[in-house]
Amino acid sequence: MLPTDLISALRTRRLLAIVRGSDPRTALSTVITLVEEGIDVVEVSLTCADALGVIERAREHLGPDAALGAGTVVTPRQAHLAAEAGAAFVVTPGVTDAVAEARDLGMPVLAGAVTPTEVASAVDEGATAVKLFPASLGGVSHLRALRDPFPEVPFVPVGGVDARTAREYLAAGATAVGVGGPLVGDAASGGSPAGFGRRIAEFRALAQEVAS
Repeated sequence: MLPTDLISALRTRRLLAIVRGSDPRTALSTVITLVEEGIDVVEVSLTCADALGVIERAREHLGPDAALGAGTVVTPRQAHLAAEAGAAFVVTPGVTDAVAEARDLGMPVLAGAVTPTEVASAVDEGATAVKLFPASLGGVSHLRALRDPFPEVPFVPVGGVDARTAREYLAAGATAVGVGGPLVGDAASGGSPAGFGRRIAEFRALAQEVAS
């Protein structure tokens, strides 16, 4: 995946689903369900049980073109392992050495940042987009303030984003939003399929509403 491909996917889909879970089997099922239901830009956090195995098996199932990434990538070694497992992009919680490593591997990077200095550093390190994290720290007003000095930077707010705030961030100029718990819930740890289905429908409708 090229950086332009990831940006295009984020701008089109407006959602980055974040999967974390304690059960590799259900985490894999969660990833596949999300993609098959149309929420097809998905990050598997490396805090997930057997995350690299989940990414590898999801890649085998979904094929080479799926926008499947690895999240909570902190070290250069983790970036390498994510690439070997089949991740198409990486997401970091901050501007760590993993950003430059993933860039050098040819992988798009969503680098975590919350201050103007961190945003500038992420851009300097070659980040494809900035993961505004934790977005809940400053809310929508913080995103608006950052977009003034960084109008060309694609921002993806993550952390405390639910259906209501997702609309607000997207209306304020976010390229996409990253959503974990409010979308995935406990599905990746064996939770209710029915509840997961309702949340998928809600967020899919939200993304279609914003895109229209």
